[in-house]
Amino acid sequence: MDKAMDVARADGNVAQVVANRLRFIVDVVLRILDANLNRAREGLRVLEDTARFGCNDAAISRELKGLRHELSEVVAILSVTPSELLDARDTTGDVGTAISTTGEQRRQDLDAIVHAAAGRLAEALRSIEECCKAMGKIDAAKRVEAMRYASYTLHQRLAGGLERNATQYALCVLITERLCSQPWQAVAEAAVAGGADCLQLREKELADAELLRRAQWLVSLAGSRAAVFVNDRVDIAMLACASGVHLGQTDLPVRDARKLAGSRLLVGVSTENIVQARQAVADGADLCGVGPMFATTTKDKPRLAGPAYLREYLRDEMTGNVPYLAIGGISPMNVVELVASGCRGIAVSSVVCNASNPRKICEELRTCMQAGATKVQ
Repeated sequence: MDKAMDVARADGNVAQVVANRLRFIVDVVLRILDANLNRAREGLRVLEDTARFGCNDAAISRELKGLRHELSEVVAILSVTPSELLDARDTTGDVGTAISTTGEQRRQDLDAIVHAAAGRLAEALRSIEECCKAMGKIDAAKRVEAMRYASYTLHQRLAGGLERNATQYALCVLITERLCSQPWQAVAEAAVAGGADCLQLREKELADAELLRRAQWLVSLAGSRAAVFVNDRVDIAMLACASGVHLGQTDLPVRDARKLAGSRLLVGVSTENIVQARQAVADGADLCGVGPMFATTTKDKPRLAGPAYLREYLRDEMTGNVPYLAIGGISPMNVVELVASGCRGIAVSSVVCNASNPRKICEELRTCMQAGATKVQ
């Protein structure tokens, strides 16, 4: 009898030891989970704020906000209540709070902030993923893994956006030799002298060597006074050290252009409607061509997007903060109508290239835009 009681007592002790051990493991997992949920939320908030206020990038901001909601859904799958996480928290007893490095106390610029926040987010998501596995929640672990991979891409896109630092240009002149009434070099020189802060080389039929030579010449001419974009050709733009490349709807996709150019080039995309514009922004475009605004002889366009599309672009949550250039049939005679719609950037071609005095036309366009902006204010 006594022996049986001893055995029962021993079994009870073993059971208690096992229960205590399991409770300890659960407490540790909950502490790790709580700490890393906080880290992940903090990292996401920093990245979202940077995308929103540092890059004016609605697309990345929206995706980061989506990750925050996804994280909340994962917690719901784990069936862990906020009270349980709070009960597991022991900030005063956390030995890690007293450990820090010199680098943690310094952030040189926004880029450094992004890299630090993204790194913290990725590490936190990995710890959360492991906690999900320890709790037997494999589906939750897979969702967190997908979030982690998404964070890598968002980190890359956000850092690239900061490095590229797209500008809202006021006047872009497209240089096409066949449209010029005088040597194309003279037109380009006059355009910059007249206030064009952006030039785009648009030549569809030139041999590569000549196209590169012209792109390099424009880059040299523009210096710090104007940006230079090359139409269609990522390779030529990179070799010429141009500011960017401009792509049409049937050209190389933005994501593929970015694979080639990384953050070395700004990428502009022509759009004719808000669906195309949203897609361009989602794909990582730095600038959108918006048009055609009016009838034009430069390109055969069966449908005019008109100023209504410009207003839609400017109002749209996703595109409204992305630099743009209204394009198509714009002249000193109608540019004020666009400015009245909120336009702050235009692209023109034949009205300047075919003019007897390209500089004067550029000056008139800039004056009309400034006068229109003053009236709107």
